[in-house]
Amino acid sequence: MERSPYIVVLGASIVDITGFSAVKYRSHNSNPGCVKVSMGGVCRNIAETTARLGIDTTFISIIGDDDHGRSIFEHSKEIGYDMSNSLFLKGCSTPTYMAILDEKGEMVSAIVDMWSANQMTPHFIDSKEEIISNAAYTFVDADHPELLEYILKRFKGKTKFVLDPISAAKAEKIKHLLPYFHTVKPNRFEAEMLVGYPLNNSDHLLRAAEDLLALGIEKVFISLDENGILYADAEHKGIMMARGAKVVNVTGAGDSFVAGLGYGFMKELNLHDTVKFAIGASLLTISHESTIHPNMCEAAVQNIMTQVEWADSTIVDY
Repeated sequence: MERSPYIVVLGASIVDITGFSAVKYRSHNSNPGCVKVSMGGVCRNIAETTARLGIDTTFISIIGDDDHGRSIFEHSKEIGYDMSNSLFLKGCSTPTYMAILDEKGEMVSAIVDMWSANQMTPHFIDSKEEIISNAAYTFVDADHPELLEYILKRFKGKTKFVLDPISAAKAEKIKHLLPYFHTVKPNRFEAEMLVGYPLNNSDHLLRAAEDLLALGIEKVFISLDENGILYADAEHKGIMMARGAKVVNVTGAGDSFVAGLGYGFMKELNLHDTVKFAIGASLLTISHESTIHPNMCEAAVQNIMTQVEWADSTIVDY
């Protein structure tokens, strides 16, 4: 039976272990506090959120055969995103980030175990040709530039690629690949790296959007944090923002925005409605302490969109 339209998200799954000191932190000492274990990774967060929004999602990732890897895989089945095409590494640990925060919530130390995240190869990607080629959209980040270049060239014209650069340093390494993307969603600093000049006023922001579109990119979204989102395609551009949002934890806001774009694309919403829904997904996320709101769904996003004041400076036909 032919599968209905779906998206692929391709990237890392990470286990976040965070220790919070309940007293004045002392190095070389056992500090009382609490430890929180959560599932993370930009692409994993995007995949979970798109699935919660009702989008058929395949997540191609890398996990070890440890307890953390098994938990991530079981969780994906509970939420409803398909990880069966992932790379499962025998005898290896799942990518893990462990941080210690002092009594002020500031990081004092961290250990990053990302060895297994670098084990995906072109040969493995080739084995997923059918699932990637037939995806309506494929969401990626800039974590591994060489492998990303292989993927973009291998599947050019077969699926539409959506990029979240995830950092300015990583954005710099994939500038030459920009023409391969259907959509890019950098923040202001990542966008500066992509275009090569500072974006310190609205004219520069609009120029950046035009320069990115001139490369062949079809849709551009530049995150301006509390100042909203600059959006642009061949016919429209503008800046949209929401006022009066409840803010508890901004972690994960960018991931949920990208997932909201996926929802808009798959539902074939126009540009204006797509960016508004994506912002709505971010608003729901930041209203809760978790990286992904436990009640994330289409109805919850639409509900929170009615609770804020919207400002949209739209310019058309430029």
